[in-house]
Amino acid sequence: MPSLRRTVRVAALILLLTAMTPAPVGTAHGTHRPPPTAERKSPVPNEDSRRLAGRRIVYSYAGPTPPPALLRTISEGRAAGVILFGENITSPDQLRTAVGQLRQAAAEAPGALPLLLMTDQEGGKVRRLPGAPELSARRTGLAPDPVAEAARSGAGAGHNLADAGLNTNLAPVLDVFDTPDNFIDHFERSYGQDPSVVAGLGAAFLAAQQDLGVAATAKHFPGLGAAARDQNTDEEPVTLPVPLAELRARGEEPYRAAIAAGVRLVMTSWAVYPALDPARPAGLSPTVVQGELRDRLGFRGVTVTDALEAGALNLFGDTPARALAAAEAGMDLLLCSARDVEQGDAAAVALADGLDSGRLDRQAFLDALHRVDTLRSGLAAGGR
Repeated sequence: MPSLRRTVRVAALILLLTAMTPAPVGTAHGTHRPPPTAERKSPVPNEDSRRLAGRRIVYSYAGPTPPPALLRTISEGRAAGVILFGENITSPDQLRTAVGQLRQAAAEAPGALPLLLMTDQEGGKVRRLPGAPELSARRTGLAPDPVAEAARSGAGAGHNLADAGLNTNLAPVLDVFDTPDNFIDHFERSYGQDPSVVAGLGAAFLAAQQDLGVAATAKHFPGLGAAARDQNTDEEPVTLPVPLAELRARGEEPYRAAIAAGVRLVMTSWAVYPALDPARPAGLSPTVVQGELRDRLGFRGVTVTDALEAGALNLFGDTPARALAAAEAGMDLLLCSARDVEQGDAAAVALADGLDSGRLDRQAFLDALHRVDTLRSGLAAGGR
């Protein structure tokens, strides 16, 4: 394990560079796709659309045992990953068995790649596995040496997940809260009200975790810090009328630091931001995903949706319709959190149909798939 002192120095340097470097200038019209990376390689020729589509889906399941249908889908190479929730974890031995089954299924897939095995291990109240990190983001921000504490939390999360065989964490939260006890602060999920502080602590957390081989996810872009106490995108539509200048100065600043620190994934919010797109939630908006995150901030890693079943998307159809809209917006990974394998399958079918019909641009589809495959290739089957 790298020394804590070195991780703290890296985080401090990132924070200094973030404060000194203006945001890159780019378009925000949402129609321009970033050029494919020079090292991009096309998937295996003649691979069917359904398998291509499935490799952009993160599945979930109910209970402690992976169902046969999910194991079959994984072994056929039709899944990118699996997200685990509290109900999937009853004991270390049980989790070890379940993860072993998932990893074995992935090893049997054509052109086998490590499966993305992920969970939400933020710290404090939001932990799926017992143990580290025990401090919430709020308590981390109030620590005597918050950067060191954030690095310690990131290392704790990395060790905990890697020991359990997981390789991806849907953390850290980079939301900068604007009002004490609002939605994100009430659950102690924000490092603070100062965007530069949140930037430094988030960078320290993710750098320490990724040093241990567990990919980090910065969320929820472009920020939920303005959500009022009762504005929960899991339950209902949320609109955050934050002025554009404030959104970029406060909400997005931590993401510049996270990108500089090499964060592997960014999760978008399901809130609507009228200053960027008055009609669509961030994760369904090309203006936000392509224009703001990719073009303006220069993120080249993997984008991942929040749960497609969220109440915030009630006006956007069923899970297949939401998956297709998210892919059109530029999201790489689609997160199906209904604990229902059939919902993940339905989302994959929608993407395959969109690809075959021409509704989804084929080159953009393959570019997204390449980013996901590159992420998977760079991770161990589990965290180690």
